[in-house]
Amino acid sequence: MKAFERLLRYVVIPTPSDEGSGTSPSSACQFDLAKLLTEEMTALGIQDVRLDEHCYVYGRIPATPGYESCPRIGFIAHMDTVSDYCSAPIRPVLHENYDGKDLPLGTSGRTLTVKDFPHLPDLAGRTLISSDGNTVLGVDDKAGIAEILTMAERLQDESIPHGAICIAFTPDEEIGAGTSRFDVEGFGADYAYTLDGDTEGEIQYENFNACKADFEITGFAVHPGSSKDTMINASLVAMEINQLLPGMETPRGTEDYEGFYHLTGMSGDVASAQLHYIVRDHDEHLFEARKRTLRLIEKNLNEKWGPGTVRLTITDQYKNMASVIADCMHLIENARKACQLAGVTPRVLPIRGGTDGCQLSFMGLPCPNLGTGGHAYHGPYEHTTVEGMDQAVDILMELVKLYGQMR
Repeated sequence: MKAFERLLRYVVIPTPSDEGSGTSPSSACQFDLAKLLTEEMTALGIQDVRLDEHCYVYGRIPATPGYESCPRIGFIAHMDTVSDYCSAPIRPVLHENYDGKDLPLGTSGRTLTVKDFPHLPDLAGRTLISSDGNTVLGVDDKAGIAEILTMAERLQDESIPHGAICIAFTPDEEIGAGTSRFDVEGFGADYAYTLDGDTEGEIQYENFNACKADFEITGFAVHPGSSKDTMINASLVAMEINQLLPGMETPRGTEDYEGFYHLTGMSGDVASAQLHYIVRDHDEHLFEARKRTLRLIEKNLNEKWGPGTVRLTITDQYKNMASVIADCMHLIENARKACQLAGVTPRVLPIRGGTDGCQLSFMGLPCPNLGTGGHAYHGPYEHTTVEGMDQAVDILMELVKLYGQMR
């Protein structure tokens, strides 16, 4: 079965995670895909297939006799999608021989435009897969799942010798909980790759340091007709907080290794207000400096408006895995070679976000990230191509062969 055929089966199963649920997994619907995957893995002859109570799926392909001393390599992808644009049935659409130009998405009123997505001309002549424009497609990260299982099938069909291969599919990656219950020891890999990137050929091992920053502002509400030198409008203080942050250091104004402050939510009235940020930077020292900036704002505004007016809570989320991968750069060099052997130009890029792999790297499993051939994640413009997914599978095949030579 081709990777895109698997993808078409998986995406119609809705699997949005739910940040507010407090359960693990955060949404029961993720079990629907997990059960299908366990059945498929078993049918493929993958051994030790198990689905645990927290919706983690594991399996193992034993080493070819004589290759037991090779490094045990793992491949990981996540089953959940974002919760946005998931209220309607997901209907994948194939656009054969795509012309690389603006593409209307069904009757949704949305259009994939070259202006917004400049890579589209590079996809001309391929079979492009999108949703009908009303939902996410689920390429993030069901393409990764499809590619891993297609690789597993090809290894057996083509009788390619290899070391032990470990496979895992995780829930709740989109809400930052994809590794919270991951069984690293039971997984059994020495090293691993997540398949959770964008364009085929992408190799990523430098991710953001990340935290959440939540401001709680307590105002002083009195009648506006008699509030001279008395009222403290919490919503205005909230606006003041945001104005004290560097105006260009937002996601829209930054790229590559540049960090940012991102306002993700706000609410309030005169009496109270809330601001919610995520803060990101690849450089650890600059990341800590961003935290100090936030704490200085809290301090200065409490001095201005009175103690207790502004309360800041910073919650660390994940760290840059580059420090871990530095000790096993063969993961990156072999990924480069695998791309070249598959006829794909390797592109080593920083991740402007995080993956399960960055968490796993600090749990003792070095785990860089590879591209799946997908684009425009987390919205109704998400898309991939049949050819890009095929190339991602080819890269995995070459990786397995390379590690099979390390005996």
